[in-house]
Amino acid sequence: MPDISNPKLWRLYEYWSQRRGDRKWPARADLDPVDMSFVLGNVILVEVLPGAPSRYRIRLHGSTLAHRVGYDLTGKMLDDMPVPEFRDLSRRSFDKVVGTGEPLHVINNRMVDDRMQQYESILMPLSSDGDRVDMLLIGLVYDGDMR
Repeated sequence: MPDISNPKLWRLYEYWSQRRGDRKWPARADLDPVDMSFVLGNVILVEVLPGAPSRYRIRLHGSTLAHRVGYDLTGKMLDDMPVPEFRDLSRRSFDKVVGTGEPLHVINNRMVDDRMQQYESILMPLSSDGDRVDMLLIGLVYDGDMR
């Protein structure tokens, strides 16, 4: 169980755990945006595209996050992220979750608005067939948004 300090992220992780039940991973269809309204602006939903090398499509880039970083990746490929360092870090994190099938808890720093800002994130696998991770549910909260 990850050592999540942000209450919104902890609640999102508990929701993910509850929705999976006795399965290894819940499916996207198991999630209801209404149930996640407490954190929806801080959620990223990523589609894992089949094939190698790994490719990722951002299905949802939460409005709070998009506003914070100054761009919206909803409907775009991870490769479209304009910040190479964060794009590469994101790809490594996505690959790890897809490869292990386990949630990944991260506390890190990133440059936003020419300032170093700390964030906390939880990346959780989703699977429509129970055999392959085909989506990622990500909650990300910056220090200033810890409420």
